[in-house]
Amino acid sequence: MCGGCGHSARSRPSAVAQADSTHEYPSKAPPAETAAGAAASPVRAIRAFTFAYINWTALTVAGRMRLLAAASVGQARAAMTLAAAETADDYELRRGGIANSGAVEAVTPLPGHPNQYVVVTRESTTASNTNAYQGLRPAWRITLATVQELPGGRWALSDWQPES
Repeated sequence: MCGGCGHSARSRPSAVAQADSTHEYPSKAPPAETAAGAAASPVRAIRAFTFAYINWTALTVAGRMRLLAAASVGQARAAMTLAAAETADDYELRRGGIANSGAVEAVTPLPGHPNQYVVVTRESTTASNTNAYQGLRPAWRITLATVQELPGGRWALSDWQPES
């Protein structure tokens, strides 16, 4: 018998019976994620994302991260949303006049890992109001980027993992 309603589990709708047996209630799949400015190819999506990610000033970084969040899906969207929140009110970043600039040197598929790419950048960090970055040489950075094909055959970043 059902817990108080008077009918047997057999006569209940299948979703409720499934919830009783598996302790899970079946639901519809969430709608497919969308990304503003999704690209025509995986490499184009990665290059555009990376260029925006590495070129910023203290005044533009939070806005850039918000734009990157809107242009990505999954973990990449969550990471960029968090980065935007963390940099929006960063007093030290603004006070120091910190900026980053760089170039995307290479984007290549990671063998054996579908939709995953190795991204190589060369970046310089500067500061207009502090000596903290004076004499700092450009740095090579490696990031693992994963892309996802969206409805309509467009591509967006779904994971962004800086490694160095």
